[in-house]
Amino acid sequence: MKQGHNVFVFAQYDPNYKDEEPFIFRYPSLPLPLGDISAAIPVSPFVDQLLPALKLDVIHTHHPILLGQTAARKAAELGLPLVFTFHTQYWEYTHYVPFPQEVIQEFLKNAVHKWLRDFMQKCQHIVIPSESMKDLLVREYGLEGHYTVVPTGTSLEPFLAADGDALRKEKGWQDETILISVGRLAPEKNWETLLHAFAKVYPQHQDLRLVLLGDGPARESLESLAAELGIAARVTFMGSIPFGEIPGYLKAADAFSFASVTETQGLVTIEAMAAGLPVVAVDASGTRDIVEHGKQGFLVENDPQALANGLHELLSHPSQMKRFSNSALKKARTFDVNQLSRQLTGVYEQAIEDKKADQFVTLKVEETAEVGLPSQA
Repeated sequence: MKQGHNVFVFAQYDPNYKDEEPFIFRYPSLPLPLGDISAAIPVSPFVDQLLPALKLDVIHTHHPILLGQTAARKAAELGLPLVFTFHTQYWEYTHYVPFPQEVIQEFLKNAVHKWLRDFMQKCQHIVIPSESMKDLLVREYGLEGHYTVVPTGTSLEPFLAADGDALRKEKGWQDETILISVGRLAPEKNWETLLHAFAKVYPQHQDLRLVLLGDGPARESLESLAAELGIAARVTFMGSIPFGEIPGYLKAADAFSFASVTETQGLVTIEAMAAGLPVVAVDASGTRDIVEHGKQGFLVENDPQALANGLHELLSHPSQMKRFSNSALKKARTFDVNQLSRQLTGVYEQAIEDKKADQFVTLKVEETAEVGLPSQA
């Protein structure tokens, strides 16, 4: 909107979120048995009447299911180009379906791949948040043309302005070294590896505290694991934190660690770097597009000992931490939301031209071929 464009947002209703900006329209929703997620009910007579009156130029969807299907249908009805941002490795979420048998999980993953294939071919353009995710989509789906890598932008100002010292004093962390991580507490985020790594490194750095921001279905099991590892007193589960408070927590920390192997970009890592935090993370898709090993921190194998070694190396050299911190802040500036939104405008202009020419996203891999499941790192 700052660049002179009108943006209308359509999303599911969330009883815990209050809209403070204009032009946000909500579909009804139902809570899912996952504790903190709701599913949209993609039916709204109000939106059906409103959309034609808005005189839209493009529809951009951020999910392929439910409201994503509604977006595709409305784009076809109104003759508008459809843009889709491929935000995550959707096949990694089939474990939420309560059928743990390997054969059923394989069937579900292949069904997700087919769904994604069909959906992408309804689009004029695919936005991909990172180079590693682009390589995966080109390799596994044969995506050719009609795509652009545009990282998710971050507003840097809140992280630059946050007062970490006040929060450290409030929490009693003045004499501790704070290692922080952010994300939904769910199996696909690989939290167990981080907890095991912390248990290995803590004996060498007994002023160290691990602070986890976020909540989710795995919280209880992770708290139990921390107790089993003997580190419960040194691990603080903060639960869900309002977004406006996250910059303060990041600014209060000394380093950031991340073990997830399912990110397409790793926005929380960018936010941590915007707060000037050096990073020790598992070398995986998304994260490796942001963190340069040996410049903003360390990228390590997906193994608790490797992660512990990286943390020990970082924490043992304060001057190196300072260099990494300065480099992290500099790298974060390249993800400034204002700069990247101008790039996204160019994507929309191309999608409009492609729609006029009746061109769609094309996939080279034959549909009859089995889509290989990507590796975890």
